Amino acid sequence: MGQVGAKQKKKIVEVATKQGAAAATTMAHNISYITASQLLSLRTRRPNFAIIDVRDDERSYDGHIAGSLHFASDTFLDKIPNLVQQLHAKDTLIFHCALSQVRGPKCARRLSEYLAETTRESGIKEIMVLERGFNGWEAAGKPLLWQIGVCIMPSASPQSAPELRQAN
Repeated sequence: MGQVGAKQKKKIVEVATKQGAAAATTMAHNISYITASQLLSLRTRRPNFAIIDVRDDERSYDGHIAGSLHFASDTFLDKIPNLVQQLHAKDTLIFHCALSQVRGPKCARRLSEYLAETTRESGIKEIMVLERGFNGWEAAGKPLLWQIGVCIMPSASPQSAPELRQAN
């Protein structure tokens, strides 16, 4: 008693396999990570992407990555349809928060799940998360914008001038 027969075991394995395969096919987008240097390089090679900043209030006083769009994590789920509509022409979205350990990856997963469930074509082919987030970007000396609109480079040099021009 309590033992599962060979036919029942086979049926359980078949059902689990089918469910796993279905789940794998509905997950439309794998989420990968990108470094600050790779992102800066991407700006010149593939202009058809958007950077999504999901930090909350800290964006207003810590500055932000030049060209990034703000979709705060605390309201992100409600704004996904708006984000998809606004970025319909972009094929790659790169998410970040302060460290890209919780909010950035979580919002990226939520978007991926939304896209897997919707029948509407979005054009988004790739979803990424900025490794080490905004803090890593800033620590690497990459271009920042502050609310007052002044672009700064923590470690500006003649070699970084092209990066500064690309950021604007």
